[in-house]
Amino acid sequence: MNPLLLLDYAGVAVFAATGALAASRKQLDIVGFIFLAAITGIGGGTLRDVILNIPVFWIGDTVYVLICAVVAAFVFFTAHLVASRWKWLLWLDAVGLAAFAAMGAAKGMTITGSPVVAIITGMLTATFGGILRDIVAQEASVLLRPEVYITAAGAGAAAYVVADALLAAPGASAIIAFVIGLFVRGGALWFGWTLEPYKGRPGRRPDDIP
Repeated sequence: MNPLLLLDYAGVAVFAATGALAASRKQLDIVGFIFLAAITGIGGGTLRDVILNIPVFWIGDTVYVLICAVVAAFVFFTAHLVASRWKWLLWLDAVGLAAFAAMGAAKGMTITGSPVVAIITGMLTATFGGILRDIVAQEASVLLRPEVYITAAGAGAAAYVVADALLAAPGASAIIAFVIGLFVRGGALWFGWTLEPYKGRPGRRPDDIP
């Protein structure tokens, strides 16, 4: 199994686990677990393939859907053993984000040859599944947390583009991208790394002279 395919399967499995953990927080049934696991695990890749106008990856290889179902069933029977499910969800999400940023960038580069498109597809693949999970589960969106999130996906995708240009070895480039993406997102969770937020200014009073 080549590194890219292994990273793809691992990313689906980890993101599926975050979807199933979100389902456990909402005390859903097994069908709800599988549904949330699936939209989280394959949602980002589905959007990527639609944008790239290529066959959606899980239609041609149903192993991805089976991975989501198996992971969902496993979490359904074991989630009660995890004392802090929210903390686990955040860290598993970080791993999935790093894997999908690398895989999404690799696919974008392979299909289009454009570094810009590769970075965008890496970011979309890494973040869209988590966004869907939070919307459906009515959880606070990861995008609204103070730590960097999309930035970490962008860093991983950009690392792939740079490494691929220097090494011309997709497998090695994907591993480098995964490490960079996980480092940035993991550092954000551990140390609270953030970007400077927008600070609003007091509005002008109606009687102020223009």
